[in-house]
Parts: sequence; C-alpha cells; structure tokens
Amino acid sequence: MRGVPFLVVSVLTVLWLSGCGQKPERPTRRPATGTAPATGREEQEGKMEDVMDLAGMDVLMVVASNNFRDEEYLEPAAALAKDKAGVFVASSRKGICTGMLGHKVAPDLVLSDVDVSKYVAVIFVGGSGAAEYFNDSTAHKIARDAAARGELVCAICIAPSILANAGLLKGKKATSFASEKRNLVAKGADYVDRGVVRDGNIITADGPANARAFAKAICAALAEGRAQEAPSNLLKPSREDVPRDRPPGP
Repeated sequence: MRGVPFLVVSVLTVLWLSGCGQKPERPTRRPATGTAPATGREEQEGKMEDVMDLAGMDVLMVVASNNFRDEEYLEPAAALAKDKAGVFVASSRKGICTGMLGHKVAPDLVLSDVDVSKYVAVIFVGGSGAAEYFNDSTAHKIARDAAARGELVCAICIAPSILANAGLLKGKKATSFASEKRNLVAKGADYVDRGVVRDGNIITADGPANARAFAKAICAALAEGRAQEAPSNLLKPSREDVPRDRPPGP
C-alpha cells in the first residue's frame, strides 16, 4: 500500500498538466461564441463562406524555440495561407523549432530583426515553450509596438501572459490557459472564461482545443479591417515586396 500515495500524486499531476502542457488527442473545448457549431451540409457551406481575401497582408507568428503548441501554430498558419495572407515566423534563435507534438518549423527571422511596421498582425503561439517570452523585453516591445500602430495583437494558451506582462491587457477582456488566469488578473485584465475573446485589436484564446476558432477570429478581424479601408487602398499591398504564402508543411 506504500505505492498508493505516489500513484495518487502522479494521477493528479497528469490531470493538472492537461491542455498546453500535455499531448491530448481530444482536448476539452470551451465555447468561443454563444452559438452551437454547424454540422454536415451547414458546416461545408460555412467553410466556403469563410474564405476571405487577405492578399497583400503580412502576418508575423512568434513561436518558442522549442515546445510551441503545434495546433496553435498550424491552424492560424493554414487559415491565413488559405486566405492568401503572407505568413512569416519569428523565434528567439535561428534553426529548426520543434513543437510539443513534433511539428518542425524554420523561422524566417529572429525576434531582434523584427520590423513591426511590415505586419498587420502579430500572433504569439502558445505551448509550454512560450514561457521563454514571459519576461523577454524584445517580445514585449514587438507586442507594444504592434498595439501602438493599431495592428492586431493575438496570443493563445499561456502566451496571453506575454501580453499581460507587456502591459497590454490592463482593462482589456482576455482569456488564457487556466494556469495564467491569476497573472492576467494581477496585470489588470478582465478575465473571461471563454475559448476565444476579442477586445478591440487584441485577440486571446485558451488553448489548442480552440486553435481553429482562434484562427477564424484573426482572419475575420483582418477582413474587417480591410473592409474599413478607403476603396483606393484596397488593392495596395502592405509591403513593397511580393508577399509569399507559407502553408504549413510536415
């Protein structure tokens, strides 16, 4: 019977690590909106309607050098590429970055080389490795500079703590992985227990189960911003060079 306490502690530890800290096949999903998900034919029609023209809009995704959460990178990257946005990846170092589930990505640039003026949105990908940016001054500056320019600033899983620590969530509605709730509240966020939350130009999500809803919210916000532009600017690219699509690969 001496092994029973150790077994109980082990089980509790596994339960506590579910979500961004584990590799679940079917993580629990919290609602991103108040509507029920579409199924069957409605879902297929919805997918067709979700295609948006984001050509000429470049987006920066910030991933951890190791242990970023795969779905939280793959879902937004795929959705943005489908909508013809340019997707660029930055990390704290050069070389291959590996996700918690094994997906690998080669960053286009390191954080210190990021010019925020080139992007219409910055997305901080979660996963346990994202903690390396919690107190990273360069990551904080990227987030603050993007916010100051009125661009979208997005974070998922534990990554909303990056925004909170950068001072961007004070007085803002936001969500995150459960482990970061206390920090967000301490930094002045109005914590909302939902899968995806948008407050102005800040979009946050709670974890991998809502990665797809997070991606859809980002694309919708970018399309909304484009629709509000003057007609003469609609066909102008966001950068002088030709943006490249980067659909995620194996």
